[in-house]
Amino acid sequence: MIIGVPKEIKPNENRVALTPAGALELTRRGHRVIIQKGAGQNSGLADEDYVQSGAELVDTLEDVYAGAEMIVKVKEPIEPEYALIKDHHTVFTFFHFASDRRLTEAMIQSGAVCISYETVQLEDGSLPLLVPMSEVAGRMAIQEGAKYLEKPQGGRGILLGGVPGVPPANVLIIGGGVVGTQAAKMAAGLGANVTILDINLQRLRYLADIMPANVTTIYSNQYNIRKLIQVHDLIIGAVLIPGAKAPKLITKDMLKLMQPGTVIVDVAVDQGGCVETCKPTTHAEPTYFVDSILHYCVANMPGAVPYTSTTALTNATLPYVIELADAGWKEATKRNRALALGLNIIQGEVVYENVAKAFDMPYVPLEKFLS
Repeated sequence: MIIGVPKEIKPNENRVALTPAGALELTRRGHRVIIQKGAGQNSGLADEDYVQSGAELVDTLEDVYAGAEMIVKVKEPIEPEYALIKDHHTVFTFFHFASDRRLTEAMIQSGAVCISYETVQLEDGSLPLLVPMSEVAGRMAIQEGAKYLEKPQGGRGILLGGVPGVPPANVLIIGGGVVGTQAAKMAAGLGANVTILDINLQRLRYLADIMPANVTTIYSNQYNIRKLIQVHDLIIGAVLIPGAKAPKLITKDMLKLMQPGTVIVDVAVDQGGCVETCKPTTHAEPTYFVDSILHYCVANMPGAVPYTSTTALTNATLPYVIELADAGWKEATKRNRALALGLNIIQGEVVYENVAKAFDMPYVPLEKFLS
């Protein structure tokens, strides 16, 4: 198979979908890898490293799409790429369809097979291709939140860990999954008082067992959220429903309950955000204020640490890329149920129910294509 790796063109996206090590694993199996010149540069990966791994360099984005059967990316295609995606393509990337109707309609029209990293799901319910980026985003949420709590940045002027004689900041984390767990570890390690909210009691019991003494777990409901946001300095939105829009757990009217200069970092922004006033921002302009509350809603947070993110992502995605390349999308997804759950759109049909529900579109069961 011919695998194409384009340079990411979403603003401030510095990651690349494949490392030279990943390219070597594909070429040694007899596949062709074509990669756009400079695609790995911002991740510290030189063109020459790809050439030594057997990959072929091409000049333009158009060259990659024209020459490849499978496109492997990091972020969802954006408008300049829509017309380049054809019905013979399999596209494997983060799509987050449920938060973007225009993208969904464009991929339906393309006739391509669209496999979403974020909905590949193992039998235990875990999301193996979302985990590494969630780990990065969870840790970054505290790093960025601590910075924006500084007064010159617009925050309350509180040091996350405090100092002797002065109490630390209070950090509220809504969601106890991978993002929330990693955020809690970072915040607790810096000395903050941390509260984790979740609706899964089993998960709360687990977190209560493994977390240090400065982490408290509380059951999530509207009453508790309204009460806690009044006394917390940094709030992390870490809610995920696979393939669906995030629920709006903090509404606009609730911002008035918060102390001015409170910082919200909504990691769920890729899925529409769990804060009603969330709107996607970029690394170039990451924040804005609503009712004196600072919002940080960068939609590709891991793109700011591309060497770490690229390596971690390829470690997770490469086995699936190899399966798709070796067997083709249909046979690979028949063999691997986790990979089959990554199928969101096939030849103009929406085959992932949460995406169809998000836009009231017709839903076609996956079995129609795999039987």
